[in-house]
Amino acid sequence: MKIVIVGAGRVGSSLAADFDATGHEVIVLDLSTQAFDRLPSSFGGDAIRGDGTDEDILRRAGAEGADVFIAMTEGDNRNVMAAQLAHEALGIRQVIAKINDPVRAEAYADLGIATLCRTNLMSDAINIFLGLPAPSRPGVVAPTGSHPGGEHHDLTPAPADVVGAASAAAGSSAPAGEG
Repeated sequence: MKIVIVGAGRVGSSLAADFDATGHEVIVLDLSTQAFDRLPSSFGGDAIRGDGTDEDILRRAGAEGADVFIAMTEGDNRNVMAAQLAHEALGIRQVIAKINDPVRAEAYADLGIATLCRTNLMSDAINIFLGLPAPSRPGVVAPTGSHPGGEHHDLTPAPADVVGAASAAAGSSAPAGEG
């Protein structure tokens, strides 16, 4: 499989190393060249300095035609932008975005992007470790819908209640500097 990972932090680098070691073609992108120091010296994939939310950079990196695209940066906004771009512009069918906010994770899944919610995964792990029942919040949310207008955006005004729900789902109150 051809796998593209945006974000060479601890998890992204670990995934890249694992996928590479099992014979997959791996492309890792990160804004910081220092992030690639986390990759083992045996890494045989491509480590490319670049912005995973830039379509031209993704194309030049060879992301087009990938089987899997995983967005693992620290910013929810960057991850969902990269995942949406990979799915809609590059036609990558299996796309996963790490999302820290549980509400956003579900909302983005409703828009057709599989999400990995670190908050829910960690909360469940701690509850299980303590022998407590784990809440029924999914750590991985499969895509349940599709992005309206993903192929051709509908620019007609939506009713006010739909616009408000879309703003809440998009997380219009994101912290500064995220994405």
